[in-house]
Amino acid sequence: MRPPGRRGVPPVPPALLLLLLPLLVVLLGAPRGVGAGTGASVPAELRVRVRLPDGQVTEESLQADSDADSISLELRKPDGTLVSFTADFKKNVKIFRALILGELEKGQSQFQALCFVTRLQHNEIIPSEAMAKLRQKNPRAVRQAEVRGLEYLHMDIAVNFSQGGLLSPHLRNVCAEAADAIYTRQEDVQFWLEQGVDSSVFEALPQASEQVSLPRCGQVGDRGKPCLCHYGLSLAWYPCMLKYCHSRDRPAPYKCGIRSCQKSYSFSFSVPQRQLCLWDEDPLGW
Repeated sequence: MRPPGRRGVPPVPPALLLLLLPLLVVLLGAPRGVGAGTGASVPAELRVRVRLPDGQVTEESLQADSDADSISLELRKPDGTLVSFTADFKKNVKIFRALILGELEKGQSQFQALCFVTRLQHNEIIPSEAMAKLRQKNPRAVRQAEVRGLEYLHMDIAVNFSQGGLLSPHLRNVCAEAADAIYTRQEDVQFWLEQGVDSSVFEALPQASEQVSLPRCGQVGDRGKPCLCHYGLSLAWYPCMLKYCHSRDRPAPYKCGIRSCQKSYSFSFSVPQRQLCLWDEDPLGW
C-alpha cells in the first residue's frame, strides 16, 4: 500500500528525459565541475560590419582573451575565402591564415590553407585587456578604418608544424589545416631565436638566390614546376591605437576611445609545384 497523502507518479520515458535535459541545464545551470571552477575566462567577442578595400561590406568577428593575452580576428571575403588573424602578445607572434576555396571544375581541392607567421611589433594593435572592453553603440553601422597601406613580405623560412607550439600555443590550432604551408621570414626567426625559441621550429626553404631566379607562378604553364607564389590579404578593421583625452578635472590624460586601422599584406613564397598556387594568375596583381 502507498503511504497516505502521497500519489503515485508515473515514470518518465527515457526519450522524454533526453529531450528535457538541455532545458534543465539552462534553467538550473551546469553541474559543478562542468565549466565551473576552472579559472578559464570566456573570450570577449565583438562583431562589426566593415567595408573591404573593394567597397563591399562583410561582418568581422573579433575576440579578446585577456588571460591568454591574445586577440583574434576573422572575416569572410566575397569570394568565400576565410581570413583570420591572431596576435599573441606573450610570444610576440602574429599569425595570418587564409582558407581559400578551390574551383572543383578546374581539378582543385575543396579548399587550400595558408599560414604566415611574423613578429608582433610593440604598439601594433591595442592590448587584449582594452580589446575585451570594446563595445559599439550601433551594431548595424558600417565601419571604415584609417588605411595603413600595403606591406610586402618575402617568406623564406618554413615553420615545422609539429614543433609550432614552441613558437606560439595558438599555432597548432590556427594552422592545423595548413600544416605543410606555414611560412615566416629569416629576420623574424632571428628575433625569436634570440628570445629562446628552439631552432627545430624552423626549416629552410630554397636559398634566396634560388628563389629570385624562380619565375612567378602566374607566368608558369606547367603545374608541376616550382615557382614563386604571391598571396594578398587585408585586415579590414582592427583597433590599432588607444585614444587619450585631456580634462581639467583630471591631472593626467585618460583613455577615451580607439583608432581603427585597415592594412593590406602581400606575401611571396616559393612552392614546389605551380598546382599549389593556382590563384596567382595575374603577374601584376597580388
